[in-house]
Amino acid sequence: MRIFVTGKPGVGKTTLALRAWERFKGDARIAGFVTEEVRERGRRVGFRIRALDTGEEGWLARVGKGDVMVGRYAVNLEDLERVGVSALRRALNSELAIVDEIGAMEMKSRAFAEALDELLRSDVPLLATVHRRFAHQFRNYGELYTLTIENRENLTLEILEKLQQHLGR
Repeated sequence: MRIFVTGKPGVGKTTLALRAWERFKGDARIAGFVTEEVRERGRRVGFRIRALDTGEEGWLARVGKGDVMVGRYAVNLEDLERVGVSALRRALNSELAIVDEIGAMEMKSRAFAEALDELLRSDVPLLATVHRRFAHQFRNYGELYTLTIENRENLTLEILEKLQQHLGR
């Protein structure tokens, strides 16, 4: 089973991923990561990446200049690969993989793309959030949901229920 969730920024994709983690972490082996925005004085200055199973953290990207850019953000490939790619590899031996998010920053890493491809070819159940520009690429890999402000609570409950049924818990 593979569930992909897309939607506009701020609609609740990361919150959904974290709710799944909280709901099943005591009952199932879960691996993966979440990315969360970092704000200073009300302005977004970057994104942190955190492995769900180990708690390891790093900077995914920060406002500034760097070798690898996405918009105004310098992508930190070292932390992405140390935290995110390692989490994807551990997810191959889990009962549920949670990937938040698949987007332009993450896909700047060849190692990330390769680890994601390996995960997609595996039988590990997957909950992934996908940047809306990449969503069409995942239609054939599983169920694709679009989260909105209006449907996010009901859709979150529906997805958690599907995961619970699949995990048998």
